Amino acid sequence: MRIPPRGSLARDLAFAVAALVGGTLILVSGAYVSMDFGWDGPAWLPWLPLVAVSGAIGLRRRAPVLSLAIGTAAVVADLALGGSLGTLLIYTQVVYDACVFGPARLWRRLLEVSIAVVVATATLGVVLVGSLRGLALGIPAVLVLVLPILTGLSVRQYRDQAALDRSRADQTARVAELDRRQAVAAERTRMARELHDMVANHLSVVAIHATAALSVPNLSKAQVEESLRVIRENSVQGLAEMRQMIDVLRGPDGEAGDDPVTPGLGEVERLVTGARAAGLTVELTTIGEPRALPVGVELAGYRIVQESLTNALKHGTGSATVTVDYGADEVRLTVHNPIAPPGPLDHLGAGAGLIGMRERAALLRGRLDAGPAGGARWRVHAALPVDAGVLALHADAA
Repeated sequence: MRIPPRGSLARDLAFAVAALVGGTLILVSGAYVSMDFGWDGPAWLPWLPLVAVSGAIGLRRRAPVLSLAIGTAAVVADLALGGSLGTLLIYTQVVYDACVFGPARLWRRLLEVSIAVVVATATLGVVLVGSLRGLALGIPAVLVLVLPILTGLSVRQYRDQAALDRSRADQTARVAELDRRQAVAAERTRMARELHDMVANHLSVVAIHATAALSVPNLSKAQVEESLRVIRENSVQGLAEMRQMIDVLRGPDGEAGDDPVTPGLGEVERLVTGARAAGLTVELTTIGEPRALPVGVELAGYRIVQESLTNALKHGTGSATVTVDYGADEVRLTVHNPIAPPGPLDHLGAGAGLIGMRERAALLRGRLDAGPAGGARWRVHAALPVDAGVLALHADAA
């Protein structure tokens, strides 16, 4: 036999039919308590309240208030007919269901009315019997009303607590998923920034020299060799830096001795030498005493200068000035270069370099300004704090 799913109308109707069958057996067996109200009617008439209270069970989930109203009316009618044990037992289920599935105000009102009924029946029993033994008249009211209500409240409390726990678990899962997505997005952004700074700069130099070699007619052998040399050097360096990033992505399972060396401000002179070899006239000025800085500052400063020189090579007229100022609280980097008219390579990068520089400065709680600086000149100025306490939270992200 197929069992209807829990909470379905078919299941409630099956429960109602089972209650009706059980109540009918009790009624037929003669378990009938006559209240001696003077009623003398057909023997089948008490079966009608039994049918009504059994039907109320079928509405217990979808209309608990209506179910309670029908059940209460059926019990009152049954008591008027003398009182049926089966009807009273089924009514306890109706009361229980009203407390479990009904609104919160329903069980509160039902508990208040039930206590009032118990007190009233106990008082009536004392008056009728003339002694405290009459309090026993309130026991049936306790069994039929108060106990089902208390049981229903207990079940409702556990059910509500379980629903709250499920809701909290769902919220925790959603928060964890959001955190995961944010972490993935942050990692993708970091990887995009690193890929741009490691590879795109070298590829830009390669593209510039390859375009120049193809567009300038009648190049001498020395000029062709110089262009190929610059292309080769930048290709090899780009491949080396790409290998370093791959090693980082491999994590601790990479081969021994493959730990990448993070570039720093101490290698700015190498950047300048490479830019000069690519055809850019660069003037480097260092203010203050160079010193070891946090890894985040070293890497961010190196990448900012690298990107600035690449932009000067792509969009400038062939010259640039670089200033590295080692201050007490921050290191300041300034790159000036004249701006050339728009050319065929101006689309390279599409602004990703400026975005990456601003992100690096922001991760270190620094400042970066990039834009025109009077006339046809471009200026990039970055101020990166060197306070280790401030940078501790951001060194890994940088």
